[in-house]
This record gives sequence, C-alpha cells and structure tokens, in this order.
Amino acid sequence: MNPITAIVPMDEGFTHQVTETFSSVGTSDPSWTEKVCAMAMARDGSLQIGFGLGKYTNRNVMDGYAALSRGAEQLTVRASRRLAPRPELTAIGPIHYEVIEPLEKVRFRLEPNDCQPIAFDWLFEAAVPPFLEERTHLRAEYRVMSDLVRYHQTGVCSGWIELDGQRTEMTPETWVSTRDHSWGVRYDVGPPPADMEPRPQIPPGIGFMMIWCPVLMERSDGSRYALHLHFTRMQAPGFQQKMVTAGVEHPDGTREEITELEPELSFDPHNRRLLGGKLHGTMADGSGRPLEIEVMGDTGVHLGAGLYFGLEGHHHGEWRGELHVEGERIADCRTPDAARRLHQIRDTAVRVHDTVGGATGWGNCQPIAYGPWPALGLPDDPWM
Repeated sequence: MNPITAIVPMDEGFTHQVTETFSSVGTSDPSWTEKVCAMAMARDGSLQIGFGLGKYTNRNVMDGYAALSRGAEQLTVRASRRLAPRPELTAIGPIHYEVIEPLEKVRFRLEPNDCQPIAFDWLFEAAVPPFLEERTHLRAEYRVMSDLVRYHQTGVCSGWIELDGQRTEMTPETWVSTRDHSWGVRYDVGPPPADMEPRPQIPPGIGFMMIWCPVLMERSDGSRYALHLHFTRMQAPGFQQKMVTAGVEHPDGTREEITELEPELSFDPHNRRLLGGKLHGTMADGSGRPLEIEVMGDTGVHLGAGLYFGLEGHHHGEWRGELHVEGERIADCRTPDAARRLHQIRDTAVRVHDTVGGATGWGNCQPIAYGPWPALGLPDDPWM
C-alpha cells in the first residue's frame, strides 16, 4: 500500500514533476517552505506596507503577516491556520494572496480585522520580468540546512490603505512595489529542536554585513529598469569572505551583472538602523557603477514582527491551531529595546541614485550589520 495525497485544483494542469499530487511535496523535511514576501512604499517615504505568506506542507501549517510602517511606528497582523483540507487556498483569516496574471500582476490584501486598525488592498504590477537569484545551499555538518530557490520582481502598485479609519490611495505614479517568491528547505522554521545540535552561529569577533535591495529605477523620460543589490560580507583581522549577486535588470528580460559591490555605509550604533551611504559597484566589463543609497526617514517594516528570526519564542511554521490571529502596534521601533525585539532586518525605505544609468529609484533595502565593525563605530554586539 503506497497512499497518494488528496487531489487539489492544481492537479488539473499539466505541470506535475513528481509522482505525487500537488497537495504533497517531494521531501518529508519539516523545514520545507514555500513563501512570498512583498512590500509597497510611497515614493516620498511617508508610508510602507509589508506582506508575507508561508506554506509549510510537512507541518500542516500556513501562516503570514501584514504590516504597516509610518515613520517609527509599526502595526502588524499575524495569522496562522491549519493547512488541511485547503492546501491550495492562499488565505489565512484576514490575510489574502492572489495571483491575478502569472508573473505580471499579484494582489495582496488585508481585510478589516479586530486585531489592528489597518486594512489594505494592493495590486502589484510588474515593471520588469522576474529574475532568479543564486540557489541558496547551506550545510550544517552532514545535514542540508537550506536548499532554496528564489526569484524577485520589481514594479508599481495601485489600491488603498486604511489606518485608524483614514484611507490613503496608492497609484502607480506615486508608489513602487517589490516582491519575491521562494521554495525549498530553509532554516529558522519552527522552534529550535531540543534534541539536535544547535544551528551554527557566527563566531565572536567576526563581523557580518549584508544587504538585499530591489529598486525600481526611473529616468527623466519615464523609461524604467530595476536594480537588484545583494551582498554578504564576513570579516575579522586577517580574514574576509564576501559574496555578491547583483545586476541591472531591464524590461526586455536582459540583465547586466554587477560583479562587485564595495559598501561605504553607515549605521546607527544604538539600533543598527541603516543611515545610508554608497555602494561602489563594478560591472562585468570592469566599468564602475557608483550608487548612492539615501534612507528616507524612519519608515520601514521590521520583518521580525513577521516572525523572521522569531518573535518572543514564536517562529515561522509553528503550529498555532485551526486559526490564530494576533498582532501589535509599536509606537517607536527605533529604541534599542524595540530594535532587539524586532531584529535588524527590515524593509528600509530608500532612494537610490545611479549616475551611470541616469536614473533615480525607490525600493526596500534589507540590511544587517552584526558583530564588530570598529571602523563604523559598531562594537562586538552579537544580535541580528
């Protein structure tokens, strides 16, 4: 007897790739995840909304978050539900995700709810095609800790936001939007298991820095392209390790590789928020691509409130029952205590100036500056 899982609507299509139905996945690893993460922001940096949804087939869980950042303030709604018997339904309580036109238009929605006084309905429309990133493959000794495929996409949005009963309209001329979609085995899913060796940590004395930053760029004649800026860097006296995967992305689907990004960034030493700076880029042909990163005030959704790196003992994919909805409103996310509670990584609202491309753009920059960076005035303080 070799049972087959239930048939779902996606099984009608000619897209099967394993000898199973779409309600199952090709591994029994409980860390298997399919996830979307997105943001929309006003070009003046006054307001930003964030959205995330994750499906954990082998945990029988779907969870997600919807958040709003207005300056230093953030409101977040989180929801979790039992995946069965509707694994194809991308909705959890008031949180809804809908593909309107594959790879072109996606709808993100938060219904009015009893948890927080926010709601939104936002339609993402692509300015460039989606672009695949490098596969993430990490091992912890003999176990594959992460084996993940991701694509990102940059565009504009339309719709509305309600906060405390006041409605704000979003238009493609005044707002930009970015999104990503990933699937595979990933780390930080579920509470850390008590019967396994703890996940490897960055050793004391080593500084770790990263940014992940998709940006919609626009020239004075209205033509557009996108930048995707991603690097990780670890260093200590006598040691440095660096990875760069970045590029200039065009509406026709072509991509120019940026082979080097040398950061000249600054961070607030009290909460490690990115303050701005420069990225000295190098193209594949050796030419320079200097980029200026301007942080647009305090607006930026902290992803920790969406359970990235966990929040007060809770984690992505954790079983919370048939349906669980919760959230909070934090008046000032800049304080050191709030920053540690919510972690460093956030969708920092930035404006980017690209003199070579002759364009200015807007997007979200997710930064981390962990451990010691003496030249930046950051002590060896190991928190993400």
